[in-house]
Order: sequence, then C-alpha cells, then structure tokens
Amino acid sequence: MNAHDRDLAGPDIAKLHYGDGDFAVLKPGRYVLCAVSGVRVPLEQLRYWSAVLQEAYASPTEALKRWQETNS
Repeated sequence: MNAHDRDLAGPDIAKLHYGDGDFAVLKPGRYVLCAVSGVRVPLEQLRYWSAVLQEAYASPTEALKRWQETNS
C-alpha cells in the first residue's frame, strides 16, 4: 500500500471549525473543499476561509466572490 492507494478508499476530507485567525480540526483529513469552486484544498495550503459562514476557499478570488455574494 502506498500514499496513492488511500485515494481509492474514498475521500479524505477534513472537518474544520473556522475561527477569526485559525481553524480547529474536528475530523482529521488531508483536505477541505472550496465552498465556491469545489476544488480540493490541502490543509497545509489553506489560507482563506470565512468564520461567519464556516466555509473554506481555494484562493482570494473565491473568497472575494463569496463575500460579494453575501454582502451585496
């Protein structure tokens, strides 16, 4: 078994609680899904999220899009 075999067993999606400056891992996993694009975001690359909406974003582009949708 190697690292790629884990993908065959199903998604390894983490469940997080997003705070104002950090997040807490509620269920361990390797990635979360961007709430706007559906792209997998590895936890070590996660930089954008909304504490209010409890959503993760792949990049500032998706974060801005969601902000515009919810604040217009």
